[in-house]
Amino acid sequence: MANDGGRKQFWKRSGSKVPGSIQHVYGAQHPPFDPLLHGTLIKPGSKPPTTSVKLKKVSTFQEFESNTSDAWDLGDDDDELLAMAAENLNTDVVMETANKVIENHSKLQEQHKLQEEQLQEDKPVPFSELPSVAYDDNRLVKSVSESHTSSSAESVSENSSMQKSQSLPHAPTDPLEGEVADHNTSATPALTEREAFRLDKFKQLLAGPNTNLDELRKLSWSGIPKQVRPITWKLLSGYLPANVDRREGTLQRKRKEYFAFIEQYYDSRNDENHQDTYRQIHIDIPRMNPEALRLQPKVTEIFERILFIWAIRHPASGYVQGINDLVTPFFVVFVCEYMAAEEVENFDVSSLPEEVLQNIEADSYWCMSKLLDGIQDNYTFAQPGIQKKVKMLEELVSRIDEQVHRHLDQHEVKYLQFAFRWMNNLLMREVPLRCTIRLWDTYQSEPEGFSHFHLYVCAAFLVRWRKEILEERDFQELLIFLQNLPTIHWGNEDISVLLAEAYRLKFAFADAPNHYKK
Repeated sequence: MANDGGRKQFWKRSGSKVPGSIQHVYGAQHPPFDPLLHGTLIKPGSKPPTTSVKLKKVSTFQEFESNTSDAWDLGDDDDELLAMAAENLNTDVVMETANKVIENHSKLQEQHKLQEEQLQEDKPVPFSELPSVAYDDNRLVKSVSESHTSSSAESVSENSSMQKSQSLPHAPTDPLEGEVADHNTSATPALTEREAFRLDKFKQLLAGPNTNLDELRKLSWSGIPKQVRPITWKLLSGYLPANVDRREGTLQRKRKEYFAFIEQYYDSRNDENHQDTYRQIHIDIPRMNPEALRLQPKVTEIFERILFIWAIRHPASGYVQGINDLVTPFFVVFVCEYMAAEEVENFDVSSLPEEVLQNIEADSYWCMSKLLDGIQDNYTFAQPGIQKKVKMLEELVSRIDEQVHRHLDQHEVKYLQFAFRWMNNLLMREVPLRCTIRLWDTYQSEPEGFSHFHLYVCAAFLVRWRKEILEERDFQELLIFLQNLPTIHWGNEDISVLLAEAYRLKFAFADAPNHYKK
């Protein structure tokens, strides 16, 4: 009982201190006027409204409700507060503020009007200079008003297209068909912090008296910056020695040796023994990708000499269709070393000095020769190297994705029908040239990259289109899809993902002796 009495006394004694006790609240609808903040809006001599914080002793709920207000109450006191605020407002301050708003608005309108007038002044074409304007779609504009209307319509369409291009992700373009979009294939002056850091690492590695090729391969696996790609490719392909002092002498000797071959063999291209080889080369070069290169006569001459000399120097295989594509990446990379323009499609290769063109030609020949030395069985009689790799690809895909393999088999699609070109051209016809160049950065960093690692890249490439392949239910549609894969908008990120998946497959299967067997 004593305890019960203590409890009652406790609650009676400390009732005013219990958390949640009622205090007067100023909500969003009843903000108190602060003289410091609202001094300019209060007339001199007037007192700010004050509310007593002290609460009367509440005896009933009705009294409690009448003495309590919060932010959600809607009562008659709202009108009283607004009226009180209106009485205390300084009319001069209000008028000054309103005048400022009107003045600023009129200034903005005048600025917009001036900008529109300047745009209209820039667009008109003098009638004396252009009595009739011919457009690309064979329209003739015979009056100035018509030309203004058409130009304004075109400007609107240009603006709308620009807005669309800003809102949509930009698709990467081929470095030989427009501006180069990424750091690996462009000379964009503004490098990101990561790109600048990687470029510095390459320069430090290449600046030493003896380049550590193992470290260079590790660094190049993830892509090579354009600024150092030519020298890096020459080192990784084995064309140049690691020792800096020996490089210049090696370049001079090898270039001289190449042009000695031309003097010795090139005149024999019209001989009966070599006519077929030269004719096939002459037929294949116009099929070369990209079009910007093959339409230049100087480029055609260079490629004809490179391919003919290689065929004469390698009688075991001779010239085989597809070898012409393997010159292109080397040639483009070495040309970019001397090119300042961003758009290669507008670049005239013949504008380079003759000595520079000769150096590019010789370097392209020797680097291509080094590449082909590792995959020459791809191009000997009956191309046994390719036949073997296609068979290995089929068995590897059956292990990593049996559903795709079974789907192709059910629709009687043979791997040789689509993968032969993948092996023969090293995927050059399947992805844009910018992607091929990025791919070759890694191939030259991998041991047996072109001959061995390429197999795993092809497997990852096929499985990449798993969803689309399984959706096709017809032999013809499947084959058309596999021979025309939608990679036109691919960039460095897509190739990086492909290479990562290929590396995972290689890590899982390469060291397993029976990984090709079920």
